[in-house]
Amino acid sequence: MESYEPERLSPVQLAAMRRSLTSGRGALTRRSLLRASGMGALALGGIATLGACGIPPAGRAEGAAAADDHSAKEKEVTFSNWTEYMDVSDDEKSRPTLEAFTKRTGIRVKYTEDINDNVEFFGKIKPQLAAGQNTGRDLICVTDWLAARIIRLGWAQKLDPSNLPHAFANVSAQFRTPDWDPGRAYSYPWTGIPTVIAYNAKATGGRKVDSVTQLLDDPKLKGRVSFLSEMRDTVGMTLLDQGKDPGKFTDTDFDGAIGRLQKAVDKKQIRRFTGNDYTADLSKGDIAACVGWAGDIIQLQADNPDIKFAIPAAGYITSSDNLLVPAQARHKTNAEKLIDYYYEPPVAAQLAAYINYVCPVDGVRDELAKIDESMASNTLILPDREMAAKSRSFRSLSTEEETAYEEKFAKLIGA
Repeated sequence: MESYEPERLSPVQLAAMRRSLTSGRGALTRRSLLRASGMGALALGGIATLGACGIPPAGRAEGAAAADDHSAKEKEVTFSNWTEYMDVSDDEKSRPTLEAFTKRTGIRVKYTEDINDNVEFFGKIKPQLAAGQNTGRDLICVTDWLAARIIRLGWAQKLDPSNLPHAFANVSAQFRTPDWDPGRAYSYPWTGIPTVIAYNAKATGGRKVDSVTQLLDDPKLKGRVSFLSEMRDTVGMTLLDQGKDPGKFTDTDFDGAIGRLQKAVDKKQIRRFTGNDYTADLSKGDIAACVGWAGDIIQLQADNPDIKFAIPAAGYITSSDNLLVPAQARHKTNAEKLIDYYYEPPVAAQLAAYINYVCPVDGVRDELAKIDESMASNTLILPDREMAAKSRSFRSLSTEEETAYEEKFAKLIGA
């Protein structure tokens, strides 16, 4: 693990982040498809902060030094999460799983929906983390690339396995060993976010679309195909289609994927590269088929039975949002108990039934079926063994790689 990282972001990286905030996955909400709708100028201010200064030396290389833990005397935990990422009662006045946790353990949860975007949130907590100060949060939920950065900088506390028996036993195999936290020593996934192929069966004349090759080459789809403006999703899916592993690819592999996409752009096979705004075009049939996010597809299917999805035989990309305990958190043990609680299958099922994202907890299917049989059989929420085996993650990038790759991708999509 690195103990220092000169995090001065390049203009290319900043442009990619702005794309994500305004139209990409960073702009998704958990249920309304507008994740960063309330972000406003504050998020861009967070980007400016990241770009304007380097990150100073982090803590110890093996991770954050353990802070004084006040969990035994202070029965509380402060949890920062995304909006609409927690179950809510029908009258919207309570959060059932959190209330049940407090009733069982006596630990009061201060739950705050103050994460609108990864970059903005990192801008909030970075000064305290860099200074070795408590952020005021015991548990945070951030996307994999930011979780990797926080761990690499030594700003996350190593978790105590003795407090996480359910989490250790029940985390799904596809989420167990990310390259940025092998064995989940510092983090546990909250949800998975699959990137799949989606199509409007009415617009395709009833034909199934189930490969990136088909998107790029099928003349019947010419001008009615879209890919995502998020580099990891679009390039990752293309790498898989070319028989390359997104977790191990080389510069040559990346250039080959960009070249493959460029050919489709040049012959006008691809209509455009989009953020989550592809959903309206797909539903109307203006886009016949695309690369899209599973959470969107579940929402669209509720209103339009013509919307279908396919998992390519070559595989698909899955990213994740992850729970970490920040350096100097005051209630580490309480935070670990809360993490472990959400890895109990009945609790995980209750959460999954509300938020509709991939549940990373094994053994949850029967419990979810008690709540909603259709959700229990939806592989976009609970991937079956065959689908899970096709899941791949985009590998971690160095600062130099990210700059170079985003520059090439920006040229491809005309950003």
